[in-house]
Amino acid sequence: MPVCAPPPLAEEIPMPEQTIRSRAALGGHPLHPMMIHFPVAALFGLVASDLGYLLSGDPFWARASLWLAGVGAFGGWLASIAGLVDLFSVRRIRRLVTGWCHAILAVMMLSLASLNWLQRYLAAEQILPWGLYLSLLTALLIVLAAWLGGRLVYEHAVGVDVEG
Repeated sequence: MPVCAPPPLAEEIPMPEQTIRSRAALGGHPLHPMMIHFPVAALFGLVASDLGYLLSGDPFWARASLWLAGVGAFGGWLASIAGLVDLFSVRRIRRLVTGWCHAILAVMMLSLASLNWLQRYLAAEQILPWGLYLSLLTALLIVLAAWLGGRLVYEHAVGVDVEG
């Protein structure tokens, strides 16, 4: 028995018989999963910068929060366009309850993120308490939407190329 043998695999997720191709793709690569990383990182960073402002009161954190909220909200809406193209143009995705739940959660999350940015834009120093609450709720909705997005990829093979 080899010394460096990999551990036995746990239960593998069965791959669907047929994949669902993305219509919003570049060179065969779906755009939506490529575009969500910066907005997600910005909105999680927003929670951290809000906590930095809460703990220190330093206006730097208020300015950082304004920028992170803006990048997260506007970048998220741009990424959602690619997701909506797939949802509305691919019949097999429209038939998935998981796809609709993912989309509805994402719209709710982006609406909260946009409200959060607007509140900060109009009154930059007014982060506490509502800005922090909106940031935390947005982060929770991101986690739920990401879980559903993962289910779309791993259980329904949305945007997966198993032929290549």
